[in-house]
Amino acid sequence: MISLKNVHKAFGDKRVLQGFSLDVTEGETVVIIGYSGTGKSVAIKHIVGLLEPDEGTVIVDGLDVPTLPRRELYALRGKIGYVFQFAALFDSLSVGDNVAMGLRKLGTMSPLEIEERVDEVLGLVDLPGVQDKFPAELSGGMRKRVGIARAIAMRPKYLLYDEPTTGLDPVTSAVIDNLMVRMRDRLGVTGIVITHDMRSAYHVGTRIAMLYEGKVRQVGTVDEIRRSDDPIVRQFIEGKASLETPAGV
Repeated sequence: MISLKNVHKAFGDKRVLQGFSLDVTEGETVVIIGYSGTGKSVAIKHIVGLLEPDEGTVIVDGLDVPTLPRRELYALRGKIGYVFQFAALFDSLSVGDNVAMGLRKLGTMSPLEIEERVDEVLGLVDLPGVQDKFPAELSGGMRKRVGIARAIAMRPKYLLYDEPTTGLDPVTSAVIDNLMVRMRDRLGVTGIVITHDMRSAYHVGTRIAMLYEGKVRQVGTVDEIRRSDDPIVRQFIEGKASLETPAGV
């Protein structure tokens, strides 16, 4: 289980999180929605210890993440896969080498076992036989799928997706959505997804949480969010502009 309680985080004078609280139970996929620049990525970076809260607690599987010694933090990160917004692949490495990076660093698998794992996870994202290609040879959607393959290669318990459908056409976005559902159903992975795409949120989420002014404005099932009578939530999910739209959006 992942639990963030009353998390505050500021960068200089800019207060980003102001009492953010969210629980994620095993087996579900929670989608975090909200306007650009409201702190969605900041929130999930606390889960892997890339950021530490100024105030509040971040608990993963009973462990207080900000207090973990380096070795224990690295062990925890081995249970958490992170899919970056733009895949974050290394252009100088082949697809196979990109996917194998974490496995080689782990140092517990033979070269043959690593090769077999790379083949396995590329098959899971419907990209068999691309090991020898380089990222520049792939489409944007294929690079996103390689990013997912790299994240699941370590067989994580949790997967964090940062804007997984950004920059993709609707058909390719739907492919990525289906892969996220597949990761949950076939691998039993618990997920947190950041997105602005409500079509995607409704498809992949078991629950949806809206981040607004540094805290969760509303959290509920897909149906509960669809039926929300909160004017801020409705404005966002319906994509309606108004004079009250937060500055900078």
